[in-house]
Parts: sequence; C-alpha cells; structure tokens
Amino acid sequence: MTRPGSLEVEEAADRLRRARGGDLDDVPPNGAVLVVDLDTEGVPFPLDQWTSCPCVMVGVGDPDGSPAGLDGVDVALTGSAAPPRPWVGVEDLEGELRRLASSVGSSPMASAVLVQVLRLAGRHGLVDDLVVESLAYSALQSGPEFAGWLAARRTPPAPAPAASEAARPERSASGPAVRIERSGDRLDLTLCRPPVRNAYSAVLRDQLCEGLGLAAADPSISEVHLWGEGPDFCSGGDLTEFGTLPDPVTAHLVRTGRSAARLLGLVGARVVAHLHGACIGAGIELPALAGRVVADPGTRVWLPELGMGLIPGAGGTASLPRRIGRHRAAWLALTGQAIDAHTAHRWGLVDELVAA
Repeated sequence: MTRPGSLEVEEAADRLRRARGGDLDDVPPNGAVLVVDLDTEGVPFPLDQWTSCPCVMVGVGDPDGSPAGLDGVDVALTGSAAPPRPWVGVEDLEGELRRLASSVGSSPMASAVLVQVLRLAGRHGLVDDLVVESLAYSALQSGPEFAGWLAARRTPPAPAPAASEAARPERSASGPAVRIERSGDRLDLTLCRPPVRNAYSAVLRDQLCEGLGLAAADPSISEVHLWGEGPDFCSGGDLTEFGTLPDPVTAHLVRTGRSAARLLGLVGARVVAHLHGACIGAGIELPALAGRVVADPGTRVWLPELGMGLIPGAGGTASLPRRIGRHRAAWLALTGQAIDAHTAHRWGLVDELVAA
C-alpha cells in the first residue's frame, strides 16, 4: 500500500544514499517532511546512513505487518488504535500528516535540528546527550525562528538576574521557589510558584539543583519526592526570562553548569515524581528522569518548544527517548499536541496513576 506523496522504503533509502554521496539535488530542504510507506518490502533502512539529513522522516504502516525501515524514520504513524511502541496511533492518518507538515513548516529549522538531536539520543551517556541538546538549543536561540517568536511577544522579557541575585531565595507568600524538607532518610522537594503555575525560572532551577545536589552528596537519603504546589505541577520555562541572557554561548554554559537533569541522572533511581495538572516542557522533561513517575488521572503532558523556534531544552531530548523511545518523543515535540495521563501511562512516560 503506497499513499499519494509517500515513498517506498527502497526508494527513500536510495534517495538519501545519493544525497549522502554528494548529489545535492537529492538533499531534501530543511524541515521537509518525507513520508515513507513502511508496508512495502524493501531494503533495510538504517538510521546511521542519514543521521545528519535535515528532513523529518515519517513512516506510515500497519504495526501487525512487521514493517521494514522503522529504524530509519523519526515518527511512525498508524491508524491502529493503541499500537505498540514505537508507533503513534491516530484516528485520521491523512489529517495527522497534514497537521504534522503544517507544524514542521512553521518551524522548519527547529524541526530539522530536533530530529538530528533525537537520532543521536541514547548512543552515549545522559550527560553527552544533555550537552548535545544544549548546544543545539543555543544555536536555535540565535536563529530567525526564535527571534520571530520573541518579536511577536507583547511584553518584553524581564532583565536577567545578576549571578548574585540568582542565588537568592525567590520569595512568595508561601516561601522560596523550591521548598526543601528532610525527614530522616526522606527528602521532599516542592515547586512553590503556584501563581505562575510553577514556571521553571532561573531561581527555581537553581534551588531545585540545590535540593538534588543534597541528595547526590548524601547517600543516606534513600528517597526523594518531587512535587508541585497548586493546580499544576509545572507550566514549563518561565517565558518572561526567554532571551534574557546576553548570548547563546553564555546560555549554554549556564544550562549545562546548572542542570537539574544531570543531577537527576545521578539520583533518579531514588526519586518519585508526583505529577498533576499541566506538565509542560520542563514539567515533563525533568520528571521523566525520575525512577518512578506517579500521575493524577487528570494530568496532561505536552512539549510546546517547537512553536517558539526551539527544541526541548531542560533535558527532554535525552529523558523522553529513554522512557518512550525517540519516535514518540519526536511526535510529541514536532506536533506540540497534548497527551492525557492514560496515554502517558500506556506509553511508559508515567508508571502509575493515582488520584492526587
């Protein structure tokens, strides 16, 4: 079965091989969506032949047909309900392809960078993946798509806090940005910015790193519980701080030097993340590194960064593929569509559903 506009596996592999060999006529443009029909028999379609190709490869097919070429696509779509990993099941396959093409077309550069980064995820260690993500994120911060998003914002971003100010506790009616409480061998870390839905600010990040650093330095802490105060666990990056650091290089060094994701990689086996409400961007990228993720049935998860001309930057290109595979992680990031708690549970992004 070959859909209009799609390529059979062998044809797609030949085209990319020619492009790899220097035939520029066969190099798809940045952010192009190349649809490959995986139900046809063809040659193996290995990912390492086209890791740097700047297009989004979407495979369509039937999960029950042992399709060839899954390794060579970024997203695998099917009309089957509740398909196995790595497939994403959709009711309207043709409509989903149109929506995906529209989303990619709105941010072609960020889309191309996203799939390039995800193709590398898991090949090395977590820290390596976080460095690659941060470098790519910083490159996009200096690109035209992010600049266009910033220019369209109605309110200018607030000035970045000085280094000395970043270390100060951020106070609200309930206390600091992250409440750190220890009881015996248990450590509770609670995000405490409910008026802004626990937006992931620089101060919140630094205080979260402080709490996770405490667990990393003290093996007698056997369990760490991560919570969010208020109606939502975390609404993602604090948009008022986007674009406030002086340059992308400084942003990269700050991002990798003060990385909650890196610390979660050290202590994640001891961490239980308790999710509820909205878990956006960093609000799911970081919990995905916890040893156990418990979510309220009303939890919703999504990655909105592509619409800003960016990719997930709090560790999501490293953490989500480790839980749900790079194909489903790519679909979440490319489409910006939300999934509910039950889908997240079925995919393995959430380990248990418990009413908050």
